[in-house]
Formats: sequence, C-alpha cells, structure tokens
Amino acid sequence: MTLIPVDGPFREAVIDLSAVRDNVASLRARIGTPFFLIVVKANAYGHGMVPVAQAALAGGATHLGVADVAEALALRAAGITAPVLAWLHDPREDFIAAVTADITVCVSSVEQLESVARAGHAAAVRPVVHVKVDTGLSRNGVSADNWASFFARAAELEAHGSITVEGIFSHLSNASAEDDLAQGVRFDAAIDLARAAGLAPAITHLSASVAALTLPQLNYNMVRIGIATYGISPIDTQAPQEFGLRPVMTLRARVAAVREVPEGTGVSYNLTYRTSATSRLALVPMGYGEGLTRAASDRGPVVINGQRFAVSGRMAMDQFVVDCDQADVAVGDEVVLFGDPANGHPTVQDWAEATNTIGYEVVTQLGGRVVRTFIGA
Repeated sequence: MTLIPVDGPFREAVIDLSAVRDNVASLRARIGTPFFLIVVKANAYGHGMVPVAQAALAGGATHLGVADVAEALALRAAGITAPVLAWLHDPREDFIAAVTADITVCVSSVEQLESVARAGHAAAVRPVVHVKVDTGLSRNGVSADNWASFFARAAELEAHGSITVEGIFSHLSNASAEDDLAQGVRFDAAIDLARAAGLAPAITHLSASVAALTLPQLNYNMVRIGIATYGISPIDTQAPQEFGLRPVMTLRARVAAVREVPEGTGVSYNLTYRTSATSRLALVPMGYGEGLTRAASDRGPVVINGQRFAVSGRMAMDQFVVDCDQADVAVGDEVVLFGDPANGHPTVQDWAEATNTIGYEVVTQLGGRVVRTFIGA
C-alpha cells in the first residue's frame, strides 16, 4: 500500500458564488416577479448561508427566507439588512429578538399572531408579518375553517398599529399540476377573505422552484426559490441546464491511500464487494460522518483523473473504497463526487438517483468536516 501525506483539505465542498449570482439573475429574468425571495435555510442547503445570501442579493434577490428566527438573526449578525422571512417557530419563541432585528415573522396561528404583537409592544416597534394559510399541504398554516376569524383579528391588530400584515402565502404540495392549481384556487379564496376583512397585503406568494418554473399562473408577485438557486433542477426529468442553471457545489476529496490487490479480494465491511481482477484500490476519506449515505455503497459515482468509477463495497463513517481497476491513480489525486457535468463530473442528481433520494438531501446533509471553500465572490 502506498501512503504519503498530501497538502490541502482531505474533503472539500467548493462553492462557486458566481454561479449563485448567475442562477439568481437568470431565474429572476425568466420568472419576472417584482419580488424575488431566495431560500437560504439549513445553511443554504449545505452551501454556506451568509456567503450564499450575499451572492443571491448581488444577483437580484429582494428577500431572503429561512426556517427559524435563529437563522434570521445570524443573517442580521453578518450585516445583511435585506428583508428576511422566518416561518417555523419554537412554541416558546417570544419574537422580541426577531422584531427588534426587523425580521419578517411568518405566522401560522392566532397564538403566533398575538405573540408577535406583544413582542412589538415590548420592543416599541411595529412588526411586519406574513400570514401562512394552509391550502392543502397539511403542515403549517392557518386552517381554512379559521381563515375568517384569523383575518378579522389580524385586521384589528393592524388597525391598532400593533402589526403590519405585509403578505399572505402558502406552500404547494407539487403532487401534480392539477393539485397545485387547486391549491391556487384555495389561495385566491384566502386572499379574498383577507381583503374582505380589511387587510391589504402588498405581497402574495405561493410558488417555490417547481411551480415557479412550470406554472407561471401561480407566481403572484413573489416566488420563493430554493433548490434551483444552487443549480440543482427541482424536476427530476429535466436537467439544470434546461433552466439556464449552473451547479454551485463541487464535492471533492483527495485519495488518501492506494493498495494493489489480487483478484477476489474482499473490500470494506462485510466484504460485500470483491475485485474481479488484479486491481488498484483507492481510499477516499469521506463517509457517512461527512453526510454521505450508506445507500451509496457499491453505486455512488466518482471521477478520478477523468475516469468514472463507483464506490466499491460498503460506505463507512469516514471513508470509502474505489476499485480503479488498473487505472493510473496515486495518493493525492483529486476525487470528484459531484460537480459540473460540463467538466465531466457526476451531478447531484446522479448521486440522488444512485442512492434513491432527492438532490435536496444530497447537499443539505453534508456535515461540518467538509471544508467549504468559496470562489467567485
């Protein structure tokens, strides 16, 4: 076995911020809504929340979206002043820090609405809220049978100067175009009820990446773009390039060791893989400890020195093995798990298909041991 030290990160996600900017600009030109929200929750789907947020704003985003108040406050702490929406809340959240930092709080119940109003009173500010209504996804959002009473109370609070209801929104199931269009009908009904109660929301939003690119009639005056920002197609049957998108992340490592073995050699835990000939095995220092999945065992694609191989045997916590046959592979050589197909790399979608999941999960689950290197700033 050959084993020598190498320079640079063992494991690295290279994040191309110029691709973020270009993707946002291209999507905004294509979709055309006056307000354009980019979702940067979950560390920007594993890409790095603050640098991606800054690049998205440079590309033309008007708003940013995150899951919770803590993420929103992290953006503020980084000096980002653009409107930030946060929509999933700890039941114990008092919202004082959020409204003090001018976070747009999304509310899904009258209890949250009242809590935000109290926070505004305590902080001597008038909070801006967006109301989420459930139109068929059955997750968060005010239920249809409570819309009338909710909007009446929201209108009272707004009339008293306690809050500003800037927006109303919902989230689509994307089960089918027909289901999404049916949700659009229900969303229109919710907007009508809100206006009848005396509210005048300036922003209405329903579509995320899938519908924004395929059902323009549901785009209203803002869309929430998540996965497409990162150059990953939201539609399995269409490549990102069809939407003018470039992959943002390249996940790579360096070969940590090389071993020459004879035919029939078992590889990795349980010896589920055996070499079919005399082979050169490359050890790659990534595993499920980095957020890869054991489902990639025997199938996850990689490229080494321009040649495509697959994970050979079981994926372990810190490492996996690649049977390189007789290819010229040496310690320190670059191993690309996924990146830009224009460079001959496997794609995020290739990994999603190989591991029976979705691209969202492939990138979002990458852990802290993977060094993020930002380029194109």
